Amino acid sequence: MIEALRQRFSANRFEFSQHAVDASMVRRISVEEIRQAVADCEVIEDYPEDKYGPSCLLYGRALSGRPIHIHCSHP
Repeated sequence: MIEALRQRFSANRFEFSQHAVDASMVRRISVEEIRQAVADCEVIEDYPEDKYGPSCLLYGRALSGRPIHIHCSHP
């Protein structure tokens, strides 16, 4: 699963929810930092029965060392 998510990010085959856009703006997290975190992340929680479809919580770090948590849906 994690490799499929990485491939989607590297191929620009992802989108952000409005909540994610709002939260990243407030926290000043760039798309590039998210890409960096996904490139070397781990799944810390898996939600196969999430109400909107399977999802997971990722943890990674941007190249600056900034820790980033990312909640991904993967329908």
